[in-house]
Amino acid sequence: MNNVLQIVWLIPFLPLLGFLITGLFRNNLSKGASGFIASAAIFGSFALSLFVFFLVKAGNTHVAHYFNLLKIESLTVPFEFKIDQLSTLFLLIITGVGFLIHVYSTSYMHDEDSKDFSKYFSYLNLFVFSMLLLVMGGNYVIMFFGWEGVGLCSYLLIGYWFKNNDYTNAAKKAFIMNRIGDLGFLLGLFWLISIIGTVSYDEVFSAASLAKLSTTDITGITLLFFIGACGKSAQIPLYTWLPDAMAGPTPVSALIHAATMVTAGIYMIARSNVLYTMAPATQNVVAIIGLTTAIVAATIAIKQNDIKKVLAYSTVSQLGYMFLGLGVGAYTGAVFHVMTHAFFKALLFLGAGSVIHAMGGEQDMRNMGGLKKYMSITNMTFLLGCIAISGMPPFSGFFSKDEILAGAFAKSPLLWGIGVVGAMMTAFYMFRLYAMTFLGKFRGTHEQEHHLHESPKAITFPLIILAILAVVGGWVGIPEIFMHGGHKLEAFLEPVFTQSNAIAVKHEISHNTEFLIMGISVILSLLSLLFGLKIFSNYKYENEAPATGIARVLENKWYVDEIYDKIITQPLKSLAAFFDNVVEKKGIDGLVNGTGKFVNYGSRQLRWLQSGQVGAYILLMVIGMLLLFIIQLFIKN
Repeated sequence: MNNVLQIVWLIPFLPLLGFLITGLFRNNLSKGASGFIASAAIFGSFALSLFVFFLVKAGNTHVAHYFNLLKIESLTVPFEFKIDQLSTLFLLIITGVGFLIHVYSTSYMHDEDSKDFSKYFSYLNLFVFSMLLLVMGGNYVIMFFGWEGVGLCSYLLIGYWFKNNDYTNAAKKAFIMNRIGDLGFLLGLFWLISIIGTVSYDEVFSAASLAKLSTTDITGITLLFFIGACGKSAQIPLYTWLPDAMAGPTPVSALIHAATMVTAGIYMIARSNVLYTMAPATQNVVAIIGLTTAIVAATIAIKQNDIKKVLAYSTVSQLGYMFLGLGVGAYTGAVFHVMTHAFFKALLFLGAGSVIHAMGGEQDMRNMGGLKKYMSITNMTFLLGCIAISGMPPFSGFFSKDEILAGAFAKSPLLWGIGVVGAMMTAFYMFRLYAMTFLGKFRGTHEQEHHLHESPKAITFPLIILAILAVVGGWVGIPEIFMHGGHKLEAFLEPVFTQSNAIAVKHEISHNTEFLIMGISVILSLLSLLFGLKIFSNYKYENEAPATGIARVLENKWYVDEIYDKIITQPLKSLAAFFDNVVEKKGIDGLVNGTGKFVNYGSRQLRWLQSGQVGAYILLMVIGMLLLFIIQLFIKN
């Protein structure tokens, strides 16, 4: 069986091969060929991932070692893949949702010319390859290779339409903010290596290695890793790049926000779960930052009018819930929410793309409305996604969000109460979005209304598949209070979290209490949902007064970007200008150029000594002899 698992290198290799073919031969491939090759590569990875998943489900985990990347006296870094319950679950999410996004892109990007079309798909394949490398790596170094790879690909894809300066600025912003987090990850990794001397998961998490770490070591390492996770998974204060990532094509938004890049931080902490369980101070930080991010992002989403911006802040908010789960020790719940979120958020982004496609590029919800009668499939699938993210039973979001909130209540009822407020806001802004887009009367131009139509099958097919998953995807995690043994996902992931479960302080809540807090959360979210529908079902843009007070603050996203610009960007630009104009041009350049000018000037003056007059030469010779006599006679050693 291990020989079979040894060929798991094919899973990331197929997207890498797709990247090379579509990238190197982009000038020769037709659109159909590029789309087919790229999609087939991801489907092949999905098929292999499914095969490996069933092997692991039967109890066959494996570390596939291929060769050593680095081998010195004190450190060996092997190139290895770890195939266990956590990695195979993420493999299915990445390749499954990634394949649907590739299929969707074949239609959505059809207006691009053949060369750019192939380039786009080569970037998508490289993105998936990097993410697969991240989750399959058997040690932190291989994870970091994938970590950096998705950062690079996000830059390429966000700035895909690079002729627009705003889009390239958004790409640079994502790249730079991720580098800040990556520095934290690297420092934590160096700290870990300096004490343990290994990077392989099985060795790092062994009892002998953990015994070498003091409380200070574990807290410091986990906090630095968390800084890395904040950058990649868009948590306060490194979250502002994610909404700006909407500059990329809509399928890219779905790929970044649903199935791949933003879940990297969640995966890293879930993989390092025993370290975080041993660092309760870090867990508290993770929970507080996660919950704060969830609430702040939800408040911003309430007042956004760009359909993709609402979904972007929704992603930031949902990622905050995942970190809340990690912080309270509900690791299974956090991973569960990664899975369900991949289904309904990919569905919502692709649904938004279908709407934008029909509206001729329009993204402002105030100019939409009444699309229900023109786009029945998009409408129905989008509605199912909205219900799922709002946490309504028995949709997928209900089960995963309830598990996180139950874990929060067990840790602190205050955390649960704030989390419920966030869930209410989620239901409100999602049904505000749905009502403004699909209900009421059409508010766009006559030309837009004339061209309204349902999207082609290559777009609606992924929507239907994702809508089904958004409905039934949570049924693998039915709580014990509803069905004994119904939480199949918890049983499947249990070996990954065995060490944490053995040392964690248990905070149990009774079934009656769990029913009560679950009921309160659902009822309040339902009321919030209905309130949003009531207000915005017959929305009329002309009746809306300009935002004032707190509404204006939320509309401007708490002015966080402006604050960052004032206290970070502008001072750095001023410092850079000082170094450029003073240190570089007048200092370094002045020294270098001044040396050249001095030599040039000196040469011009000395050349007058070569006058060609013999008398002058004799005079200089006599003066030189006199100087030698004076030195010899009067200047003694």
